Amino acid sequence: MFNKVVTNQTKTMVLLMLVFTVIILLFSGLVYFSIVNFSHQRFYELLKIRTATIVQIEKSKDHLDLPENYILNSLNDEELPMERDYVFAVPADSNFRKISQEVHIPDYFFKSIVKKGEANYNDKEFYYIGQTFRYDHKDYIAIASAKNHYVIYYLGFLKRTLVTCIVLSLFFSMIFSFYLSKTLFKPILKITGKVKEISSENLHLRLEPQPDNKELNELVDTFNGMLNRIETSFETQNHLIGNVSHELRTPLTSIMGEADVALSITRTADEYKDTLEIILDEAEKLDKKIKALLMIAQTGFDGKIQKMDKVRIDQLLWDVIETLRKIDSRNNIYLDISMLPDNPKKLKVQGNEQLLHLAVANIINNGCKYSNFQQVKVSLGATDTDVYIIVKDFGIGIPEEEMNKIYDPFFRASNTKNYEGYGIGLPLARNIVRMHQGELIVSSYENQGTTVQMRFPNFYSTMPES
Repeated sequence: MFNKVVTNQTKTMVLLMLVFTVIILLFSGLVYFSIVNFSHQRFYELLKIRTATIVQIEKSKDHLDLPENYILNSLNDEELPMERDYVFAVPADSNFRKISQEVHIPDYFFKSIVKKGEANYNDKEFYYIGQTFRYDHKDYIAIASAKNHYVIYYLGFLKRTLVTCIVLSLFFSMIFSFYLSKTLFKPILKITGKVKEISSENLHLRLEPQPDNKELNELVDTFNGMLNRIETSFETQNHLIGNVSHELRTPLTSIMGEADVALSITRTADEYKDTLEIILDEAEKLDKKIKALLMIAQTGFDGKIQKMDKVRIDQLLWDVIETLRKIDSRNNIYLDISMLPDNPKKLKVQGNEQLLHLAVANIINNGCKYSNFQQVKVSLGATDTDVYIIVKDFGIGIPEEEMNKIYDPFFRASNTKNYEGYGIGLPLARNIVRMHQGELIVSSYENQGTTVQMRFPNFYSTMPES
């Protein structure tokens, strides 16, 4: 239940807070213990210098005749805070219990000095350092001690300062985490709000790219691509619903009418043959329209099922032109290659070769047919990111008032009555181009001709950056 209520923005803010807290605590601990260690080492160095001074002073005396187990010097002039300096003769039996009880220093400290030649010790308030020296064939111990005011007082102040800094840092890190998480999720929330506005009634809306946000822009581009496919699907579906009943009913009505007439009275064999030929012709038309419907539906609803490979557009064009010439020798096609790039890699696109062949062949075939087999100019060019195919004819063109219907399946312009066709070539080609993240633009003027431009992103511009 908690996971359902807590948003990713809150989780991100908490995570940032934890990270900042850990970093602040580690940094503060490092600073504190580094200063404590430095203060200990520095204070021991001062005591060591003082001990060496005591040794030099004692050695400089003309006579040093001390009984064992006796304190030579208990206090000197105070140079360090509450400084206490001692010089002891090492007992013959190495038993420091009596000295230990008198000066309140553990006897193991004295034994450590004798064993190592030098040792240090502290009881959290006083710090001690001692070393041995030899004088007149006897062993002595010199000890310097003082109270480390720095550790006792100044480190307490350091603790309070660090605690205050930690609390303030956590407070400001909380504010910063909240601001940062809100800033990070603001574009996502904006995209979410925009997506909620999109419905089947306004599929033309698109998400706007976010400035300086590569990752989100990839998401926006992906979502916009999905919207393009969905919009194509909805348009195709709406067009199919509006046209399929009329287009399929016409040949069915002819078939049923001819069959009804043939069965109404007895006829001759030739009359039955004529009727059957009419029925067969209408059935073939019906079959072609059904196949066209299936093809448009496939390209409009589910383009992702097609296998995508690298396709050389120049080779594809040569193949299309050769195929169209074989189908009808009257097709007069001129391929303009003056705009070809120096690098042939720029002519490669990622796509399905059969579908691209179908789309380009439909566009060029329409140009040949509706120009009464005059010359159709096909131009091929490329930039660093895109490949362009431009098909220009000088045929009958399309009336201006009918341009908004050219992508409706089965729509045919009013000036095409003398030409065979079903009105599926252009919408089919546009669906295929959209499947390949491309763009199809038609410009036409009645009795002046039609120009169709197809743009495809080249293979290398669609690949993710290394």
